[in-house]
Amino acid sequence: MSKHIQAPVATVKPHELTAHNHTRIDNYFWLNDREDQEVIDYLNAENAYYEAETAHTKAFQTDLFEEMKSRIKEDDSSVPYFYNGYYYITRFEKGKDYPIFSRKKESLEAEEEIMFDCNVMAEGQSYFHLRGINVSEDNQWVAFGVDTVSRREYTLQVKNLITGELSPISIEKTTGSSTWAADNQTLFYSRKDEVTLRADKIYKHKLGTPIEQDVLVYFEEDDTFDTHIFKEKSRKYLVIGSESTLTSEYRILESNNPDGEFRIFQERVREVEYNISHYNGHFYIMTNLDDADNFKLMQCPEDKTGVEYWVELIPHREEVLLEGVDIFKDYLVISERSNGLVHLKIQPWDKNQEAYYLPFESETYNAYTGTNLDFDTEILRYGYQSMNTPSSVIDFNMRTREKEVKKEQEVLGTFDKNNYVEERIWATAKDGIKIPMSIVYKKGMKKDGTNPFLQYAYGSYGYSMEPYFSTTRLSLLDRGFIYAIAHIRGGEDMGRQWYEDGKLLEKWNTFDDFIACSEYVIAEGYTSAEHLYAEGGSAGGLLMGVVVNKRPELYNGVIAQVPFVDVMTTMLDDTIPLTTGEYDEWGNPNEKEYYDYMLSYSPIDNVKAQDYPNMYVSTGLHDSQVQYWEPAKWVAKLRVMKTNDKQLYLDTNMEAGHGGASGRFEALKEVAKEFAFMFDLEGINA
Repeated sequence: MSKHIQAPVATVKPHELTAHNHTRIDNYFWLNDREDQEVIDYLNAENAYYEAETAHTKAFQTDLFEEMKSRIKEDDSSVPYFYNGYYYITRFEKGKDYPIFSRKKESLEAEEEIMFDCNVMAEGQSYFHLRGINVSEDNQWVAFGVDTVSRREYTLQVKNLITGELSPISIEKTTGSSTWAADNQTLFYSRKDEVTLRADKIYKHKLGTPIEQDVLVYFEEDDTFDTHIFKEKSRKYLVIGSESTLTSEYRILESNNPDGEFRIFQERVREVEYNISHYNGHFYIMTNLDDADNFKLMQCPEDKTGVEYWVELIPHREEVLLEGVDIFKDYLVISERSNGLVHLKIQPWDKNQEAYYLPFESETYNAYTGTNLDFDTEILRYGYQSMNTPSSVIDFNMRTREKEVKKEQEVLGTFDKNNYVEERIWATAKDGIKIPMSIVYKKGMKKDGTNPFLQYAYGSYGYSMEPYFSTTRLSLLDRGFIYAIAHIRGGEDMGRQWYEDGKLLEKWNTFDDFIACSEYVIAEGYTSAEHLYAEGGSAGGLLMGVVVNKRPELYNGVIAQVPFVDVMTTMLDDTIPLTTGEYDEWGNPNEKEYYDYMLSYSPIDNVKAQDYPNMYVSTGLHDSQVQYWEPAKWVAKLRVMKTNDKQLYLDTNMEAGHGGASGRFEALKEVAKEFAFMFDLEGINA
């Protein structure tokens, strides 16, 4: 490792931040101005330092990129799904970074109609993302959103699918999503606040009229809520949803009456969540009403939607989390989670027929319902994968119980799933709770403490980390790494209580669980502190920041992607995107109890003079979720506080945002950087 390159040291400009008669000194507050050339110069200096220090790994990074790319079928295509007279297909062509969205009328043998070739649309752009493809019911118009900055602000446009012409309308600052009314002329869409990027407004646009005449249909005044609009699967109703972390509310309007008034389905009640599905004169409501933490299913007539009319269909269960329902003409498909795994239950509407579960045999896996837009079908499309089994798309006949694998992810090269072993193991947290981990490794692994081991987790927002298959991960496994997903509290992996026990004033459980998992794999001989690596991004980057402060000696290296590490400053600034909507997750630091608790773990506020592990920190200059200055300030502080000379890198993508690079292959270059960082520390150079 070259040591003659001087690490950049950020200028100290003390800035006082006072709340609750407590003052914090932020020496690097000035870094939060991306328009300031001094800030750009500092980020460029950090990038130059990273590039110079890792120059000896560049050839290996290229090899890793080519290796990972070589496993991907470049001329790949999705399984077509049928909707409203057309088969819809997403495909990739060899050597191209972006998808092509197409459709075929009535038959897969019909001529292909290309709706969007994103490779053409992305020409000249350093970043490109298209989302929210929304076709009118007469199949003539398609609305879509495009982001060329990576700030999740989409410009909404409309294309005529008959003529191929783009409509002159171009609506800025939207979420990219929209929905058509049944008249095929009225388009509803959601817009964002220019400062906070909160989706707070629903507008109505009539084709052929100027944007200035668009009507504001709904404004969400509560700054802890976001709003969106969609059409029910039955197509009868347009639905405006308003949601915060803990509370939801819906408004409905018949799709054939776009100029009518939306009416409240059930007004919001603090900490009551619900969502709605329409079928055959009734709405079906999944809700946590009356302390049903794991949710229950209820039903009401479509003309009497208040909570007083809700009748229970599936009761709340202590050990089973109700995750979702898919409604078909003759069947109700229920997605449940118990003991950390998903189960799919088929329940006929005909009471004379028995309900049953789809059989899954693996010890750890991920199953999920897929794109099921058609009401009148007995075919359920679902997906299945595990840590050593590539993902499959399966069509299951709910009447005959026959299944057809429509597609299994093709892994090019010499991949054989039988060469890899997957396990579910359980660590014991400091409060005695058992924490599941899904792990995978190459057959023949010995528990002698010498295996390099990458432990990943997220642990926030009730987001369950499924044991998924990854082709890029094979580059780790084939070089002797064990890979683990720690299903820590803060996610919903073990039910709703798992989430409740890892948020707000219980957030320390998330961090302690991760540490307990690390201690367990070391104690069991899977690895040792000399070979253990931790990885997390965004809220998982917060996790990384906390564990390196509390137990730095447990890890040889840490990868923190777009990390949320300046918790106090961000959560006290309600002009920053997402802040107010986050109060239900982290707490509102304007209240002293939450301020004190959040201050106890906020990574940047708890950096101290101690030895830290090797660290690779990545961010994007245009990140809308976690602002670039959080990791920049964190690294600046670590540089002057840490007491050893282990690696510390800040790698800023000056053109991207929260999701990183937009091309399917460009993203592999970022993975190659992370892998090369760990391989270099392990002395693996090929």
